Amino acid sequence: MAVDGLITAERTVAEALLAHYRVHARRLPWRSPPGAAPPDPYAVWLSEIMLQQTTVAAVIPYYERFLARWPTVEALAAAQDGDLMAAWAGLGYYARARNLLACARFVAGELGGRFPDTEEGLRALPGIGAYTAAAIAAIAFGRRAVVVDGNVERVVSRLFAVETPLPAGKAELRVLADGITPERQAGDFAQAMMDLGATICTPTRPACLTCPLAAMCVARARGTPERYPVKAPKKAKPTRTGTAWWIEHDGAVWLVRRPDKGLLGGMLGLPTSDWREGAAAMALPDIAGDWTPLNSGVRHVFTHFALELGIARLAPGPAGAERIAKALGPGQWWPRAALAEAGLPTVFARVVQAVMALGED
Repeated sequence: MAVDGLITAERTVAEALLAHYRVHARRLPWRSPPGAAPPDPYAVWLSEIMLQQTTVAAVIPYYERFLARWPTVEALAAAQDGDLMAAWAGLGYYARARNLLACARFVAGELGGRFPDTEEGLRALPGIGAYTAAAIAAIAFGRRAVVVDGNVERVVSRLFAVETPLPAGKAELRVLADGITPERQAGDFAQAMMDLGATICTPTRPACLTCPLAAMCVARARGTPERYPVKAPKKAKPTRTGTAWWIEHDGAVWLVRRPDKGLLGGMLGLPTSDWREGAAAMALPDIAGDWTPLNSGVRHVFTHFALELGIARLAPGPAGAERIAKALGPGQWWPRAALAEAGLPTVFARVVQAVMALGED
């Protein structure tokens, strides 16, 4: 589209969308009302990290618990690693939690508790990429920044009927989003675009009749809004298999803390075999005893692969803890009745549910 068209679109799109946002903005705990002073940068940063690849509905209770427990970046920086990882359990994408703590400690320790107010400065912090830096700069500091998440991509792709499939079309969509982002009220505009994609311009059955941009939308004029954004065919996710080891003695289950680096890093979990692609037989550790394969297992889908875990159970007896630690590394006995309080990631919480469903025997 020509530059003149983008300039005209900016005036029309921004004005129409901001007017709609003033009336219909979602009320979210990390937001200021439309037109009000920007919210606390700490609150914006915390919410944006949590919202990465996670729905608003899932984030709200976590956000409220985090803010109540750690109300400032200094308080979060002082948190114990295990406490934070346990509080994050169930929210997924656990590298975000590790980066959250690293970023809080850097801001509190090196920047006097103040977040940088530019995209460039924000991107230098742990766990903050281009989108998150733009969102914080716009929403918390009122900077003009081009904020493009999945919702915004969908709105822009329909508004201009972009034919380039994703992910190749991301650069084109960002250029178009830049062309309609106003110089002022960039934070409200970014949140208005997100709201539009989340509540009206939805992936299926978009509510075009209530859309403030309907008259300008090329995809709607063509009668094919659901066709956009065009996406390249998805590749099938590989499947990995492994075995979770349920080792129980005297009403307690052996848990280990996973290495800080890697999938589910720093989280408490059940010990397991390696996770390998393809079908695999039940794998057992080098711990002698009466292992019982359970007629139950779990399937969990991560970002890049699906995991199928079988479950094997062992009652090692009173002298077993030393043998277990020698074979599997450091761990701890956790009361079986209190496993819900261990902050286990979802995949291990599902193993717990599967074993509990079988009863005590």
